[in-house]
Amino acid sequence: MGKLILCIEDDRETADLLAEDLTERGYTVLLAQDGHEGLSRILSGQPDLVLCDVNMPVLSGFEVLERLKALAPRVQEVPFVFLTSLRDRENELRGRQLGADDYVTKPIDFDILDSIIQVRLSRLAARRASIPDMDLTEREIESLVWSARGKTSGEIATILGLSKRTVDFHIDNARNKLGVATRIEAVVKATASGIIGAYKG
Repeated sequence: MGKLILCIEDDRETADLLAEDLTERGYTVLLAQDGHEGLSRILSGQPDLVLCDVNMPVLSGFEVLERLKALAPRVQEVPFVFLTSLRDRENELRGRQLGADDYVTKPIDFDILDSIIQVRLSRLAARRASIPDMDLTEREIESLVWSARGKTSGEIATILGLSKRTVDFHIDNARNKLGVATRIEAVVKATASGIIGAYKG
C-alpha cells in the first residue's frame, strides 16, 4: 500500500481528478468534501500528507490548519499543502505563515504536484529517522507536548478528551521509558532528543 494522502476538496471533479492521478502514481488516496470532514479524518487516522483546498464551505483550508495546530500536536509534522485558485500574494503569505509546507495553484500541474509530494515525504522520512526510537506511543508524546506548553494533567485531559487519570498514566509511562524521575525531566529529555520537536512543528 502506498503512502496515504488525504485530499480535502469540495469540488467533486477536482477531487476525482486528484484521486485518479495520485492512485495511478502509487499513492493511497482518501477524499473529504469539506473542511470539517477533512479535519475529522486527519484526527481519526493520521495521513502521510494532506492536500487541502483553501476556499471551502463549513471550514476553509486556513481554518483547518489553524484548528489542527490548536488541537493535535501529534499531527503537526504531517506535510500540509494548499491547493487554490487564489493567486494573490496575501493568501499565499497567510498559508505559509500558518505553517503550510507548500502552496499549489489551480489548474493543477500533476507532475509538479507529484514532485512536491515526493520532496515533502522524503523530508518527513529523514526527520523521523533522526529521532531516537524510545517506543513512546502517540498519546504519550502528545501528553508530553502539552506538558511542555505548560498545561496541567487536567487541562490536557480536557484538550484530548481523556480523563486526568489516563493522562497521568501516559505521562508516567513516558517518564519510565525515558528513564527519568519527574514530568519536567521527561519533557526536557524528550525535547533534547528531538521527540517533541518533531511533533510541535
